[in-house]
Amino acid sequence: MAESKEEDVKLGANKFTEKQPLGTAAQTDKDYKEPPPAPLFEPGELTSWSFYRAGIAEFIATFLFLYISILTVMGVFSAKNKCASVGVQGIAWAFGGMIFALVYCTAGISGGHINPAVTFGLFLARKLSLIRALFYMVMQCLGAICGAGVVKGFMKGQYERLQGGANIVQHGYTKGDALGAEIVGTFILVYTVFSATDAKRNARDSHVPLLAPLPIGFAVFLVHLATIPITGTGINPARSLGAAIIYNRDHAWDDQWIFWVGPFIGAALAAIYHQIVIRAIPFKSRA
Repeated sequence: MAESKEEDVKLGANKFTEKQPLGTAAQTDKDYKEPPPAPLFEPGELTSWSFYRAGIAEFIATFLFLYISILTVMGVFSAKNKCASVGVQGIAWAFGGMIFALVYCTAGISGGHINPAVTFGLFLARKLSLIRALFYMVMQCLGAICGAGVVKGFMKGQYERLQGGANIVQHGYTKGDALGAEIVGTFILVYTVFSATDAKRNARDSHVPLLAPLPIGFAVFLVHLATIPITGTGINPARSLGAAIIYNRDHAWDDQWIFWVGPFIGAALAAIYHQIVIRAIPFKSRA
């Protein structure tokens, strides 16, 4: 029994009461301190290599994301029948799986945004500066353009014939339907990002940081399953822009605004909901 108690002390198990949920191994609510908001402008970032390294990581991640996902779309739509390809479920898995892998790889470098809507939502929550947010968005869009461009270089004829994976409003749906689908889909994604990377939760539950990429990737997978029939699923303005620029046909540009306005509204709503309703941060700061 004495050895058992000593082992518990080493593990820190005695810091919590019996009511403490299993898996907790760090700070209690009383110990936790809210990290300060990121400054709106941080000129010093421009002289830091870590700033540019993070931007490069976002570029490469978004490049790989578009490369794999658009190739998967091309493979599905070029197949003679659904049984000869991975189908819509395979497309959803390609998008969700790549986000899972890339967030895992880049989270420690740039935060693993890979999406201007995610960056926008985190900026509204004061998780990063305006300079860094804009830099990330530019690098994400450039990476997406390059990723779609490489796919076109591999299969130019098929790329043109199969519309290059560009997001468009599908037949039978209105622009309002598409906008609503993009808002809700992006809300689900960004809300998942906030929940999976919550600093307070990370402090309380030591296993959360390791698991964060999984729910984020799974959210992308589920949203694709639901909204591919409506818009082809954007929820990522860089993904939509990259495919539209490389495909470059009028109908790919007609609805492009939907894939920027919708995700940005969804991201803003998720940021407001998490920061104000779930975390009640403005009310804590007044106390």
